[in-house]
Amino acid sequence: MKIKPELRNLDLKNPLHLLAVGFGSGLSPVAPGTMGTLAAIPLYLLVSGLPTPWFIVLLVVGFIVGIWICQVATDAIGMPDHGGIVWDEVIGFGVTMIAAPAGWAWVLAGFLLFRLFDIFKPWPISWFDRRVHGGLGIMLDDVFAGIFALVCMQLLAHWWA
Repeated sequence: MKIKPELRNLDLKNPLHLLAVGFGSGLSPVAPGTMGTLAAIPLYLLVSGLPTPWFIVLLVVGFIVGIWICQVATDAIGMPDHGGIVWDEVIGFGVTMIAAPAGWAWVLAGFLLFRLFDIFKPWPISWFDRRVHGGLGIMLDDVFAGIFALVCMQLLAHWWA
């Protein structure tokens, strides 16, 4: 796989860099955000059996640590909010999947809804994306995309689950 030149400054032996690029998924030359979200699915499945309050605590910790992870990677790359940084997709997908019904159809629905909101960034997601920078900015727009997708997931679950 051909790695973008700016990503060569990352040291994948550094756990922060490895997490920032979603265990390598963000290094994809095509659709790194989508690949990062795909990489989030096994992590979600690993913790999906947790009681909802503990799942949320795990996401909050992942968000807070993610601000640092994304900032460290941004500093190493030398570019703000590089597409190869996908830890934000991992947490955003997790937010989408809070209290989601079990089953692959729901994982697929969560994946598609999260990607939709993350790519198109309707207001206020776009506001955060443009105005908040650094590690916090990288994380915030994806958390809001996850919240939008979460609301849609819960509405779908109410009607169809």
